[in-house]
Amino acid sequence: MRLCVVGTGYVGLVAGTCFAESGNDVVCVDIDAEKIARLREGVIPIYEPGLQELIKRNVAEGRLSFTTDLAAAVRQSLVCYIAVGTPQGDNGAADLAAVIRVAAEIAGAMDGYRVIVNKSTVPVGTAERVRQVVASRTNHPFDVVSNPEFLKEGAAVEDFMKPDRVVIGSDSPRATELMKELYSPFVRTERPILIMSAASAEMTKYAANAMLAARISLMNEFANLCEHVGADITDVRRGVGFDQRIGHYFLFPGVGYGGSCFPKDVKAVIRSATEHGLEFKLLQAVEEVNERQKRTLVDKIMAHFGEYLRGMRFALWGLAFKPRTDDMREAPAVTIIDALLQAGAEVHAHDPEALAEAQRLFGDRIHYHRVNYDALKDADALLVVTEWNEFRRPDFTRMRQLMKRPVIFDGRNIYEPKEMRDLGFVYYSVGRPPVKPS
Repeated sequence: MRLCVVGTGYVGLVAGTCFAESGNDVVCVDIDAEKIARLREGVIPIYEPGLQELIKRNVAEGRLSFTTDLAAAVRQSLVCYIAVGTPQGDNGAADLAAVIRVAAEIAGAMDGYRVIVNKSTVPVGTAERVRQVVASRTNHPFDVVSNPEFLKEGAAVEDFMKPDRVVIGSDSPRATELMKELYSPFVRTERPILIMSAASAEMTKYAANAMLAARISLMNEFANLCEHVGADITDVRRGVGFDQRIGHYFLFPGVGYGGSCFPKDVKAVIRSATEHGLEFKLLQAVEEVNERQKRTLVDKIMAHFGEYLRGMRFALWGLAFKPRTDDMREAPAVTIIDALLQAGAEVHAHDPEALAEAQRLFGDRIHYHRVNYDALKDADALLVVTEWNEFRRPDFTRMRQLMKRPVIFDGRNIYEPKEMRDLGFVYYSVGRPPVKPS
């Protein structure tokens, strides 16, 4: 099948590449000429495991191409995906300007029947808006489908190739059959393709992200309570997770969630509810809890060292909002670094992939290290903010030798308190009692 995917961000680039990998002819479109030129040269603008290899192979085999010419891409495609950004506006609502603009451009380029698929995360009613925009600009037949993505950064390729489910919002039998054919290679293990209305598909995406965000914030609230009553959140998490109605996923406490989806989508749902005269108090609380949780390590640092940190040096491991990505959008590390700098501290940061993005955000206000141990030299404490695998089993003897003081603030609970105490560290984590050397 011939497809075009408009937008080469996370969603568009992964979707287009994976569709090409399953044998389709795909052209990815973007207005950024420099980005397209770099993609043609094999330079990938994001870090996502496995993606670069797939792009290179499918470009070499002629199934995947990149262009800035949207009209030409539409004319050679049966299915046109919209995968552009929907950034959060000042009022919390999703900004649909790019979606509507692309829909209008697709309509202007059509020379026959097209299926226009919205892959962007959008509020309920967007498919109908797209339909109206396209109908006002073309006499050619078309269908509009909502097909939300459920990709995790750091595992996006695997999630696309082996989805839990595929959600298709469509009231057109013709478009529905085309979409089922398109996704058939990815659901050979009997994963379901769920057919529903476009409005239900749009709401499904928001509901899923809101549910996951709520789980994270709920566990962080319990973690904070555990610290006050002497309980251990690790034991609590295990006890709760074995309840089959709940499960173990998204029950890990820490310094809050970030990224491109949860923060934006939670705010968008709250805003949508407000526009319909509803007060979504639970999600408002989720958002408040998450923003407060991003400061939990800073609060522990100030409780240990005092409120004024001038002249002190802190090593920070992990800048991205989660492992296996370079994405720092709404990352807890940003809040933590800002607070440390405001208190007069010096920050030495390491991340396996996000150093370039951090430098764009902080410039020369912090120090950057490509080797994690280099950040520890003369540090008064280490902050673990992102749970990269390479941080889980470091050389603790070497760490103690490098650091001025053996103090660790673990925002992801990747170490065991008893082990840290035996190794001679003062160790703070989330939802567990702090320990000091015997």
